[in-house]
Amino acid sequence: MSSDPSTLAAVDNPPVLTVSALSLALKHHVERGFGQVRVRGEVSGYKSAGSGHLYFALKDADAVIDAVCWRTSALRLAIRPEDGMDVIVSGRLTTFPSRSKYQIIVDTVELAGRGALLKLLEDRRKALAAEGLFSEERKRKLPYLPETIGVVTSPTGAVIRDILHRFADRFPRHVLLWPVQVQGQGAAEQIAAAIAGFNQLPQSGPVPKPDLLIVARGGGSLEDLWAFNEEVVVRAAAASGIPLISAVGHETDVTLIDFAADRRAPTPTAAAEMAVPVRVELLTQVRGTETRLASAILRTLAERRTHVEGLCRGLPRPDQLLGAATQRLDDRSEKLGAWLQAHVARLERRVQHLGDRLASPQQRLERERGHLLAEERMLRSAVEGFLREQGHRLTRAADLLDSCSYQRTLRRGYVIAYSESGRLVTTIDAVATGDRLNLRFRDGEASTRVEARSGGKTRPPTRRRTTRQSDDQGQLF
Repeated sequence: MSSDPSTLAAVDNPPVLTVSALSLALKHHVERGFGQVRVRGEVSGYKSAGSGHLYFALKDADAVIDAVCWRTSALRLAIRPEDGMDVIVSGRLTTFPSRSKYQIIVDTVELAGRGALLKLLEDRRKALAAEGLFSEERKRKLPYLPETIGVVTSPTGAVIRDILHRFADRFPRHVLLWPVQVQGQGAAEQIAAAIAGFNQLPQSGPVPKPDLLIVARGGGSLEDLWAFNEEVVVRAAAASGIPLISAVGHETDVTLIDFAADRRAPTPTAAAEMAVPVRVELLTQVRGTETRLASAILRTLAERRTHVEGLCRGLPRPDQLLGAATQRLDDRSEKLGAWLQAHVARLERRVQHLGDRLASPQQRLERERGHLLAEERMLRSAVEGFLREQGHRLTRAADLLDSCSYQRTLRRGYVIAYSESGRLVTTIDAVATGDRLNLRFRDGEASTRVEARSGGKTRPPTRRRTTRQSDDQGQLF
C-alpha cells in the first residue's frame, strides 16, 4: 500500500499507521517537494558541536527554521555564520522525525546584501588593526631596483600579461610567477601559501628568492575580491619578510591586504611601475649627471689653475731662493768635512790606545794552555778515583753473588734432584716409587731410581719401566 498522504486521504477507510511510518512518509514527501532550496534569514542560536557539525536557526519577522551544516560542508564554507548575520543558505529540506520538526541541511552560506559584507569587512579590519598588523612602523621601504620579483596571481588572466608588459617597457627584470586561484573556494588559502612559499625560498637555492613581491588581481565586485579580505591572507602579508605590494582590483577597490602590505598600488600595472624605475629615464639621468660632473671638474680645474698662477706671481724667483741656500750648503759641507777628519783621528787614537792594553796572542795562548793542563790533571785524578771505587763495588757484589750461588751449596755436600723431564724436584710429593731422578753433585751428575719414599702424601706406585742399563753404569743404592 502507498504511504503517500494524498493517496491515504483518498481512501474511505485509511489504514492505521505507526508513528515511524507516518514520519518516514512525511520525510519522503518533504524531500521530494523541496530537493534544493535557497533561504534568506537572520542567523540565531549558532553553535558548533565537538563533531564539527554546525547548528543554528534562520528567522525573519514571522517564522523560524532550524538549520544544520554537516562537518564536511562546514569545512568548505567561505563565511562562518554568526548570530545576527543576514545570510542566504543553499541546501535541501528534510525532517527530523525524533522531534517532529523540519530543518534545512546547509551546503553553502553567503552574506545577503552588500551592507552585510561591508559590516563584516569593517569588523575584521578593526580586529586586525587592534593587533597592530596595519601599523606604519611595520611597513618597509621597497628596493630601488630588485633583481628578482615574485608575482602572486592567476596564470591565465590579463593581470600577469599587463605586469610583464610593463616590466618590459620600463626595466626588464627576472619575474617568478606563483600561480593561484584569485576567486572562489580555496583562493585565500592558495594566496597565503604562495606568500609564505616565496619567503621560505633559500637565498642561494636553485630558484632565486625574490627581492620584492606583488600580489595582484583585476577588478571585480566585493564578493569577487573577498579572498583578499580573508584573515589568512592578511596575516601572511603582514608576516612576509619580503617587501610586498598589493595590487587588487581598481583604484576604488579597497581590500584588507592593502592595509597589511608595504605599499598599495591602485592597479596591477601601477604595481609594476612602483617596482622598477624607467630604464631610459635612468640612462638619461646618468648621462646628464655625467655631463654635469665633467663640467664641474673642468671648471674646478680652471679655477684652481688661475688661483695657482696668481699665487706664483707673488713668489720670489727660484734662483734668488736657491742662491742663499746653496751658499749655506757649501759652508756647512766644508765644516762637515773638517769635523769628519777630526773625528776619524780621535777614533784612531782611541783604537791605538786600546790595542796597546791588549795582551799578545802568544801570551793568551800560554795562559790558556796552563789552564787546560791543570784541568786535565784534575779530570784524570777524578776518573781514576771513580774507577777504583767502581772496582771495589764490583768485587763486593761478586763475592755476595758467589755466597748466594747454588754451586757453593753443592760444595757443602748438598745435591740437586731433577726429574727425567728436567724439572727441579723440591718435595717428596713430586716423586713416586720407581721414578728415575738425575742428581747433580758439586763435581758431576748421576742417575738413580726411587726404591722407597717416606713422608708426604701417599701416591700409587708408578709402573716401572724396564730399561736396559749400560754395562758401565753402577748401582748407587
